[in-house]
Amino acid sequence: MPGLLRGVARTAVVAGTATAVSNRVSRRQGQRWAAHEGQSTPASPGGGEMDRIGALKELAQLKAQGVLTDSEFDAEKARILGS
Repeated sequence: MPGLLRGVARTAVVAGTATAVSNRVSRRQGQRWAAHEGQSTPASPGGGEMDRIGALKELAQLKAQGVLTDSEFDAEKARILGS
């Protein structure tokens, strides 16, 4: 059963990260199109930073619940932070 929970938790982390990346790409592409057309699209203040903070909080919760090991947590944290 713990293996199943760990798999589900990993899937949730990956899906959340994929959503954050997709949203960031969509915003960036929208800004490029607006700049190309001579319009300006205001960037959401700290939008990307808030996505990362949310992902890190979710990751910390999974570690606190014992779903992720220390090494899994460290690897995912490094990936989210881009280091």
